Amino acid sequence: MNLKEIYNTKQKPVISYEVFPPKDDTDGEKLEALFKELNKLLCYNPSLISVTYGAGGSNRNESVEIIRRIKEELKVTPMPHFTCVSTSTKNISEYLKTIESFDVKNILALRGDIPKDGSVCNDFKHADELVSYIKDNTNLSVAIAGYPEGHKECKSFEQDLIYLKQKADKGADVIFSQMFFNNDHYFSFVEKCEKIGINLPVIPGILPVSSYKQLFKMADMCKVEIPLKLKETLEKHQDDSDYTKKYGIEYASSQCEELLQNKVRGLHFYTLNKSYAVGQILKNIL
Repeated sequence: MNLKEIYNTKQKPVISYEVFPPKDDTDGEKLEALFKELNKLLCYNPSLISVTYGAGGSNRNESVEIIRRIKEELKVTPMPHFTCVSTSTKNISEYLKTIESFDVKNILALRGDIPKDGSVCNDFKHADELVSYIKDNTNLSVAIAGYPEGHKECKSFEQDLIYLKQKADKGADVIFSQMFFNNDHYFSFVEKCEKIGINLPVIPGILPVSSYKQLFKMADMCKVEIPLKLKETLEKHQDDSDYTKKYGIEYASSQCEELLQNKVRGLHFYTLNKSYAVGQILKNIL
């Protein structure tokens, strides 16, 4: 199914997961562990599993293998991520042909992070250019990323919304949001999108907190607010990993319940390649 079909379905909410190719997996053991984790989450009937893609295609082969196995073994619709900032038009064309050869229907189009060494390929500078290229040269349904608290590199939230509308207007079908821990940011974001004419489903991205240090590192990296209650609770119990994981599940479950009460089309879980927390949250809310 393509993204339009998935998010117009009567199944609500649409459940989706994000995974990434394991690093330093020379013997394939981590890949097998990933699929064991995904198999544990199949009981919640995911409609989509997205697979990240390293800057410049650094883990391209691994991503392609995971995409193939999601489709053929798990019988779930895959959605590869694709970044363009360090990738030539030729490489983009080859990659798109590869995933279409697997009968993949969907792709998440991203600019990607600027490499630290500054090795940028100037064929594509922004994600809206990639969206245009995909729509002009393939039959893929395209998703784009949205940032409820603004992109970390953008000068203002208002400017970031303008960039989002440019991506949407080039032919995108759905927006997947960056993680957030304050639902008010998501609700405000959706409202502002509608006001400037972005009429696409905005799927909230949920990250279950499992580590105190990891939370602050990711929040700082992505420019995301950590609500005071969450911050104080985790600081108080920062040396108790079991408590942190349990509280992270409770917090994300509460987030999801409020989102569902406001009739979101779906929930997109950043799994970090683990099943337990996401499985417990879905058990709590479905």
